[in-house]
Formats: sequence, C-alpha cells, structure tokens
Amino acid sequence: MTYTLHRGDALTVLKTLPAESIHAVITDPPYNSGGRTSSDRTSRTARAKYVTSGSAHDLANFPGENRDQRSYRAWLTELLTESYRAAVEHTVAMVFSDWRQEPTTSDALQMAGWTWSGTIPWIKPASRPRKGGFKQAAEFITWGVKGTLDHSRDLYLPGHFIASQPRKDRVHITQKPVEIMQQLVRICPAGGTVLDPFTGSGSTGVAALREGRHFVGVELSDHYAAVAERRLQAELTQDDFVLAGPEE
Repeated sequence: MTYTLHRGDALTVLKTLPAESIHAVITDPPYNSGGRTSSDRTSRTARAKYVTSGSAHDLANFPGENRDQRSYRAWLTELLTESYRAAVEHTVAMVFSDWRQEPTTSDALQMAGWTWSGTIPWIKPASRPRKGGFKQAAEFITWGVKGTLDHSRDLYLPGHFIASQPRKDRVHITQKPVEIMQQLVRICPAGGTVLDPFTGSGSTGVAALREGRHFVGVELSDHYAAVAERRLQAELTQDDFVLAGPEE
C-alpha cells in the first residue's frame, strides 16, 4: 500500500486532486465548536476547548478552530464539494462532529451533493460529566454517499462504536483510536484510496494502510504533519517486515 501526505491548506490541495480518484472520505475537521456562544467558539484555542483543565499531557494546538457557525458551514460545504468531485461513484464520506455541530455538518454534506445516509454515534466511556445533567459521552460521524451504496459488496459494518481516546502514546488533542478507524476504512473497497483532508496525527492513514487501502492526506500544521509522517512511515516499515518475515 502507498500514501501521499500533502502539507498545506485542505481546500487548496483538494482542488488539485484528479476527478474520480478517491474511494472513501473519512475526516475529523476542526469543527469550531466547544461553546454555546459565538465568543465561546471563536475566542479559545483548540487545547482550551478540548483538553480538560489540569491535564497532564501538553499536546500542540491545531489551527482552524475560530470560525463562527455561518462561515464554518460555508467552508465545510466547499471542502465537501471538492471531495465529491474527486470521488468515484458509490464513495462514502464520513465527517466527525460533536452534538453542537452535527446539524450544520449534515447540512454541509447535503449542500455539497452527498446523499445523507445516517449519523453514527461514537460512545466514549472516558468522557466529561455534566453536573446536574447528562454526560457528554459521544461524538458523531455524519455520513453520506455519492450516488448509491455499492450493493454488490458483502459488507456489513456497525452502526455505533464504543472506545475511549488513546491514553498511552497519545500525540494529538483529538486523536482517534486506530481500532475504530480500521473499521471505518473498510467502507473503502480493498485496494482503493481513502482521503482525509485533515490528517492530524495520521490515525486514519495508519488504519487505511493496515487494512490494505491507499491513503491521501492533507495537514496544515507543520507539527502534526511531521507526526503523521513518522507514524505512516513506521506503519509501512512494519508492513514490509511482516511481509518479508524476519531473517533467519
């Protein structure tokens, strides 16, 4: 399997991708949430929004977390429109969000041309309590398809996932568990190409390589692009070792 990691702005890079070259879109954009008011959403860093006060780890911030609701929807719609252009028929797009941004995400997905097909909850056992109310224990994966699903595939995937964020060797504020991402990338046909316009630390790419898919990623942060590059290279090295076997 192969990967390509572009360093730069996601929308700029997406416009350069060939039409009908992508077989799945799986991404966790900076979804500009983390508050009930415009000021809450736009005045705080990603770390301030998503990391519990007093947390032991000191992970780098990431850019793109300061759009208001209207500009976020317009921006996400344009990104998903370019992703749609680059996708083949039957491609599935999956976009992570939280409860505040899930309605906006489903709007953007449909405005970009995708047929909205559902919302998948990701339940996180280790999550924030809310005094006097319900625990904030879920993120959501809004998904849609270009055209129709490929009914010729003998594929049946779960409608929800349960897993906590990585604790050991965590390298990104909003890092996703690779074991969950490995299940998601199976929506891409074997040997196909998974696109993640917001690669972060590279978990989607690692999962794609492990599952026999190619990967195309984009990352704006130089820091996290370097982290993703190391993880993807390590995965390729591991794959080569497993295929070749140890020397006797």
